[in-house]
Amino acid sequence: MCHTDLKSRTATQGLARLLALPSAVVLLLATSTAALAQSDAPNPLLPRNLSPWGMFVNADVVVKAVMIGLAFASLVTWTIWLAKTIELRLAAGSVRRRLRMLESGSQLSEAVRACDGARDAVAQLVLSTAREAELSDFIVDDGLKERVALRLERVEAAMTRQVSRGVGILGTIGATAPFVGLFGTVWGIMNSFIGISEAHTTNLAVVAPGIAEALLTTAVGLVAAIPAVVIYNHLARVISGYKGLLGDASAQLLLMISRSASSPASMRFRAAE
Repeated sequence: MCHTDLKSRTATQGLARLLALPSAVVLLLATSTAALAQSDAPNPLLPRNLSPWGMFVNADVVVKAVMIGLAFASLVTWTIWLAKTIELRLAAGSVRRRLRMLESGSQLSEAVRACDGARDAVAQLVLSTAREAELSDFIVDDGLKERVALRLERVEAAMTRQVSRGVGILGTIGATAPFVGLFGTVWGIMNSFIGISEAHTTNLAVVAPGIAEALLTTAVGLVAAIPAVVIYNHLARVISGYKGLLGDASAQLLLMISRSASSPASMRFRAAE
């Protein structure tokens, strides 16, 4: 009888263990699934979008202001490049045409008639030369040559300043944009460390987005500065060539004055026409 009861209790315990096994498996699976779901859940402290635009949107207001300013500086750089390229190309073409006319052996009076009413650089040189000759009563001597040379030098300087307007801004952008970007970088990294202190954690995932935003500011600064420096140097070379063309035109006008020294009466007659 006792042996039968023992077998019955053993069977009952085994059955209970078999019934408890699925429940334990289910509990284990549920726990694992919950942990996995929790690990995949987005951290509200971290931005979801780490693209350049996403980092800009999530950046601090100071960092945003720095990046907007640098983007505006880059827009100014390319606007100046386009405007000055067109202006210098037109101005250089006009000087070359006038220079061919002066080199063709025409007299000063003919050059004055050709440039009458024009406002280009060589026309200003020609009219300034004619004005000085008129004020000197068409007496060709060393004094007239010196006075004409002074007038031509002033006109050249004025025309060079005219085509150089706005180019200095490129030098300013090229020199200051990296430092402005560095300021944004320092500010962003400072905010990242403040975030670490407030979150009471040393997890790199907390500080990484802020550092990425700060480095993006440096990148924007370099994007604004590098083209500005390159374009500034290019325009400086083009303006130097333009100034050389004006120097050639001035030399041709001085040669005209020198050739007129042998026949001052003829010069008076031609200039008076």
